[in-house]
Amino acid sequence: MHEPAYQADVVVVGAGVAGLAAAHRLNSAGVTAVVLETAPHVGGRMTTEKVDGFRLDRIGRLLFTSYPELRLTPGLDALTLRPFAPGVLVHAEGRVHRAGEPASAGGTRGALDAARAFMSPPRRARPWATPVAPPVSRAFPPLGGALDQARLAAALGRIATVPVERLLARAERPAGRALAARGMPARTVEGFLRPLLAALLCDPELTTSSRCADLALRAFATGRLCVPEGGADTLPELLAGALPPGTVRTGVRVTSVSTTSVTTAEHGELRCRAVLVATGARAAAGLLPGLRLPPCHPVTVVHHTADEPPLTEAALLLDADRRGPVAHTAVISQVDPSRAPAGRALISSTILGAPPADTDRAVRAQLAVLYGTATHRWELLAVHHTPDAVPAMVPPHDLRRPVRLLAGLYVCGDHRDSSTVQGALHSGHRAATALLTDLGLTAPPRATPLPTPTAA
Repeated sequence: MHEPAYQADVVVVGAGVAGLAAAHRLNSAGVTAVVLETAPHVGGRMTTEKVDGFRLDRIGRLLFTSYPELRLTPGLDALTLRPFAPGVLVHAEGRVHRAGEPASAGGTRGALDAARAFMSPPRRARPWATPVAPPVSRAFPPLGGALDQARLAAALGRIATVPVERLLARAERPAGRALAARGMPARTVEGFLRPLLAALLCDPELTTSSRCADLALRAFATGRLCVPEGGADTLPELLAGALPPGTVRTGVRVTSVSTTSVTTAEHGELRCRAVLVATGARAAAGLLPGLRLPPCHPVTVVHHTADEPPLTEAALLLDADRRGPVAHTAVISQVDPSRAPAGRALISSTILGAPPADTDRAVRAQLAVLYGTATHRWELLAVHHTPDAVPAMVPPHDLRRPVRLLAGLYVCGDHRDSSTVQGALHSGHRAATALLTDLGLTAPPRATPLPTPTAA
């Protein structure tokens, strides 16, 4: 018998964040793991294109400083998160409004104070400074009156304190229907909650499970929107770099799997004690017949550069009017200066769906309205379209879908948990724990939470 090209206790198929997190947990338990990745780089959908000094995320998923897995996963202690300004900016009925900071403890008066605070305008630039967005409204319409804003602020404050278990015990329905049934004024729902949840869930029609939407709102209320410094690929690269040398092998295409081996196009069969499939949903369904393939939300990200930033603060700008293809946009170089060369602004805009026929023209026209400035001189850097960007979480959605298929064969990824980076990391930890249990090994205790990554 010929010796196999490689041999390990566990073969992990896929070097996205779920597979890399699982490999860390296996390695800490003394189990040797080999991570095989078809692409020439790690990260899966969390990839960043480098163009002339710019760092352009392919999908641009938003993270939260409140995601616990970012602090619990070994290898991410060096991760730096760059936060957006508190709350969000919302473009509605021709004006830009600030919204989204929850009320602090203090009852109705505290809620009213919070309402006034999160509807106050961003700092305006002097006439000779960088151009800014259209004037930010000091009035409450179209997002609702003072009492409506107080109720919204109080609701965000309450959801921040609700245990996750209680959120998951609520009745489940599509998020759009749940919003309409909760007594919030239509202006508040359409002017803030709907565009916010669409951005967080990558689901413009809000067909997502209301439980998953509540989790997203809870993360928003307890943390800050943020991005990894240096680009989305920083996170998987940190995870891969913290594994023993030789653990991750890129450019290796797996064609089939079993409980004791994987077959690759380049190296034949690799024998092992267990296999963990940690690819995206479509690739996992191809390797594991019978695995349900969930529908996915397509996402398109359009990157432009300009000489001057069109907005003077690091804010996420939502379009509640839905008058163009862009759902949300940000001067991402204001959030993370490392993503653009000195003296250049990077504007990243997200389309929730397929791009229109004349993408650049349609996006420029909409951004000119959102930012209140001419965009014809902006340079188009890239248009990234990902058909299977985010697995849909339509109800009923099991946030803890099984990761153990049978003894020796396991699966993880954001399609087994919540369709977020938090969900992908957590599913990797669940799969590693199940695998170690079947091997008769004790899973190591979760690490003490690392300090929350700093943001300069």
